[in-house]
Amino acid sequence: MSDVLTLERLEKSYNRGKPGEIAVLRGVNLTIPRGQVVALVAPSGAGKSTLLHIAGLLDTPDSGRVVIGGQDLSGASDRRRTEARRADLGFVYQFHHLLPEFTALENIVLPQLANGAGRKAAEERARALLGRVGLAERVDHRPSALSGGEQQRVAFCRALANQPKLLLADEPTGNLDPATSDTVFDVLMELVRETGLSALIATHNLDLAAKMDRIVRLDGGQLTE
Repeated sequence: MSDVLTLERLEKSYNRGKPGEIAVLRGVNLTIPRGQVVALVAPSGAGKSTLLHIAGLLDTPDSGRVVIGGQDLSGASDRRRTEARRADLGFVYQFHHLLPEFTALENIVLPQLANGAGRKAAEERARALLGRVGLAERVDHRPSALSGGEQQRVAFCRALANQPKLLLADEPTGNLDPATSDTVFDVLMELVRETGLSALIATHNLDLAAKMDRIVRLDGGQLTE
């Protein structure tokens, strides 16, 4: 089983070298094999979003390595990091961040077009994904016409549109009521399992964390199983 994500000795501080410096990550190491789903549990303000942003090439560590699919991207150019984010990574956030002027279908087609897919193929994949999450009848609805749970399901489909190697999710159901959260999370897990994705999913919900393969905890800048 090959590793999809490897984080080695990550260090990250804010106000580095100044009075009031805050060390968020202190030598963090993490390896996620292909097909494994890992729950990231952390107290509020412990740095889980920072860790996810570094793993997702949206931020850079002060030191350490980020290896995705066997490629060391720690010192990669902005262009190479953008290419890797587009092709290899899928992101889901607490808020759906769908483009309000576009339909559910279009929100899933657009990232595929940006990655070089043809429109027909992109639309076919978007329809298939929306059908898989129970939204086949909602493809032409804009986000404002969808419920919170439906919006987040569209966001899941968008994250998987380009068939990434790794899914990164930051409290993906944190903005939903408990009943809807459980339902929507189960849909996400089904999608992840079916596609064989690796995933790092931050959550405060220990019941949701228990549904994943591993639980790691970030506290005091250190990561523990």
